[in-house]
Amino acid sequence: MVETADAPYLGDQRTGRNEARQDTLKFAEAALIDSKREGLLLAVRARWVALAVTAVTLPIINPNWDVIYYVLMLGFFALIGWAQLKVGKVGRSPIEVFLIICDLALLTFLSVVPNPWSDANWPVGMQFRFDSFIYFFIFLATATLAYSWRTVVAMGGWTAALWAIAVGWAYLQPESHAALSARVKEAIGADIRMFEILDPSSIGFGARFQQVTVFIIVAAILALAVRRSNALLISHAGIERERANLARYFSPNVVNELSGNDEPLTRVRTQDVAVLFADIVGFTAYADGRDPNEVINTLRQFHERMEREVFQHGGTLDKYLGDGLMATFGTPFAGDSDALNALRCARGMIASIAELNGERMNRNEPPIQVSVGLHYGQVVLGDIGLNRLEFAVIGTTVNAASRLEALTREFGCAIVVSDALVQQARTETNQSSADFALLVEQPAQSIRGLEQPVGIWTCAGTPS
Repeated sequence: MVETADAPYLGDQRTGRNEARQDTLKFAEAALIDSKREGLLLAVRARWVALAVTAVTLPIINPNWDVIYYVLMLGFFALIGWAQLKVGKVGRSPIEVFLIICDLALLTFLSVVPNPWSDANWPVGMQFRFDSFIYFFIFLATATLAYSWRTVVAMGGWTAALWAIAVGWAYLQPESHAALSARVKEAIGADIRMFEILDPSSIGFGARFQQVTVFIIVAAILALAVRRSNALLISHAGIERERANLARYFSPNVVNELSGNDEPLTRVRTQDVAVLFADIVGFTAYADGRDPNEVINTLRQFHERMEREVFQHGGTLDKYLGDGLMATFGTPFAGDSDALNALRCARGMIASIAELNGERMNRNEPPIQVSVGLHYGQVVLGDIGLNRLEFAVIGTTVNAASRLEALTREFGCAIVVSDALVQQARTETNQSSADFALLVEQPAQSIRGLEQPVGIWTCAGTPS
């Protein structure tokens, strides 16, 4: 087969789709596990409530002492529900299936086999006159709260099979009230349908068939509802995956705004943004000859704290840059305090690294030094790429912020801030003199790529 030039690109597409599908499945599996756990707990609680109501109403319907037999049998149903709660899990579970069949079999037995505590000598066919079949619908309804649509359909089949066995057993029982049936037939005459209704020994095959048919229809409808509910759950899991992906880059408040905004990020636009660059000073020398695990662990500690500060101050994590990062404030939507948030974030970063160095000192690890550069100005925003999109922030403001970060080595300070950002921060809401207390104005600096020198302010760090 001839490999075309597009083959690697298509492979990347398939890889991206597979990764997205796997992520969605992971979220869906977690959602299904939570849904099954919550649904099973709700189903068992509903069962116990239904059993309690049944235990109260049975003596009202049948005010005889032998009804205690059925009330005690309700305890077995409660015990089965408790067992289902203990062994319930997502996926195929033979034990759960066994317990469901135990439910249905016990209810079938109680519906067809006469009460052994009763003194009444009734034909077996009279058991069907008590309409005990309606209790099967309670179990079917609670099953929709915890089980898959396949299980709900299976319950319809299992109930039909057990009920057919029960009807067959009743039919095979020896005739015990032939004389009574004969007198009823004599009184009715030739009306066969009336005789079937009034004959105490009649099983009523037509009515039994109707019960099973209606039950299967209801089971199928409920199974369809459960399947639709699961589809919505999986769809919701996909949305949660997308929100999780957004949360890797944007602060939680921005994620909430993006998830409820129909306007795509692909709309290219320009707006004023605060840009922040942070970097570990001397990291190349630190990493040279050091154990790789220690190097990666240091980077993780650094990025974890920097990311937290960015998000706490409403920023967007644009990208990691090895031993550094780029963050923006005012993306994807401008705010009222973007420059001020960036300034506070920079000071928070330095303070957080000071705390980290205290922990590293206790572990006999060398401290790390972080430098931060900030600038405020106009940038171009928009998605770049075709299938693997990246929300891009580009322009001279970004380049200037990066070069301001590099100036920290020259001035021997932790933070270099452009005068444009300081002036913007002074105009924003909630600013105070404390936000600018440690800033020291420096002579304007020529920045490569910019025609005019840039006024700067430096900050040695934050007070301990």
